[in-house]
Amino acid sequence: MTFDFSHKRALVTGAASGIGAAVATALAQAGAAHLVLVDSDEDRLSALSLPCETTLHCGDVADEELWTAIEGEGAPLDVAFLNAGIAGTAAPLAKLSLTDWRKVMSVNLDGLFLSLRAAIRLARDDAAIAITASSAGVKAEPGTGPYGASKAGAIQLAKIAAKEGAPRRIRVNAIAPGGVDTAIWDDLPFFEKLKAKHQGDRQGALLEMARGMTPMGRFETAEEIAMQVLFLLSSASGTITGTTLVSDGGYSL
Repeated sequence: MTFDFSHKRALVTGAASGIGAAVATALAQAGAAHLVLVDSDEDRLSALSLPCETTLHCGDVADEELWTAIEGEGAPLDVAFLNAGIAGTAAPLAKLSLTDWRKVMSVNLDGLFLSLRAAIRLARDDAAIAITASSAGVKAEPGTGPYGASKAGAIQLAKIAAKEGAPRRIRVNAIAPGGVDTAIWDDLPFFEKLKAKHQGDRQGALLEMARGMTPMGRFETAEEIAMQVLFLLSSASGTITGTTLVSDGGYSL
């Protein structure tokens, strides 16, 4: 399926890498006229090369002043993809510190609230918003307390925003990926151990992990998720709103 975002203005958070960069690229290739890109990694954000106009904002999505500045630009949005998030510390609840808990909640819920509020304020009538949740928000796993709770919260925020936006025909949906081949794994200690087991072979480590976690035996690419996000943001998704597209290869079954 091909998508047409000609003349559209879009917001993408967490845009510098992974799923965010893949969605920004896909929107630009589908004809988007202007992308407002937000990320805390200034170097990667500046390195993006896209065939459309861009406005770059480097900062923490949990910083209200960042969103005050973006809202102050006043340009209306046709679509928004709210993707910024972190995995945080993997530990049982009994061993988790409040600092570790708050670090994840700050980005994944405070940051999502602020970016969602800004997107709704700037949205045109008939706009579409997609939020990155996770299969961790629908399936409980030990050691995923802050991340899983924050992503369950993201799913509920999408539902609430969808109901509030319906009178203006603003659609809001979430996507809940399972394992995706992005750099988020590289910050996790257990993945470093798995790579060491495979003599540093990252793809070998990912494949072993996918076969153990996912009935379909593989993880998705960021580009595959990007096409699913574009569907949710496009007119092809019709009146779909308040839903969560679980795209996890059967992990949550």
